[in-house]
Amino acid sequence: MDGASKEPLRKDYYKVLEVDYDASDDTIKLSYRRLALMWHPDKHKGNSNATTKFQEINDAYKVLSDPTKRLEYDVSGCYEIDQYTLREYLTKFKGMILTCNGLGIDHSSKW
Repeated sequence: MDGASKEPLRKDYYKVLEVDYDASDDTIKLSYRRLALMWHPDKHKGNSNATTKFQEINDAYKVLSDPTKRLEYDVSGCYEIDQYTLREYLTKFKGMILTCNGLGIDHSSKW
């Protein structure tokens, strides 16, 4: 081993809640309720995987249901490109892609 340690990948809360990156608050809430009922530990007595999944769902909802936390998460979230399909990547980062002038990039300049 080279001694370099890799940080574990951050969970993609949108994937945890099975919603699109531009999902509305209502969509997030409905998906949370569906998944929380499906993975509730009382339905899976003694299954630690279900308990872990339930906690991930709760963690994701705490962030995505709060507008301030969601914005912070979106800005500092998970950027490992290999985790996404092209469609997911374009959907997740469309705001950044479409507003490249906000990054100081002149639309008229040639690449």
